[in-house]
Amino acid sequence: MSNDMELAELNEPNDSPAPRSARELEAVYDIPVTLSAVLGKTTMQVSQLLKLGRGAVVELDRKLGEAIDIYVNNRLVARGEVVMVDDNRLGVTMTEIVKADRGSS
Repeated sequence: MSNDMELAELNEPNDSPAPRSARELEAVYDIPVTLSAVLGKTTMQVSQLLKLGRGAVVELDRKLGEAIDIYVNNRLVARGEVVMVDDNRLGVTMTEIVKADRGSS
């Protein structure tokens, strides 16, 4: 994916008077962000947590094959699927970009 294509996705839809150019956004290229891929979540009591050991199975709130959530700096930005990159590494393929509700931040 080219940088111009990535930048086009960052522009606010109809909120700004003019789309930002790639040159205007170059200042943010080197800012580090944290990307997290969340397979699922669960809630448990501390006593249950302390009983977990090697081989324990923790049931998550997702079904097998269901899209995972992708966060950038703790903000949901996309959904995707887990893929195998090579024999011992995992990756994520983005399947859906989540439109942020600017009023909820």
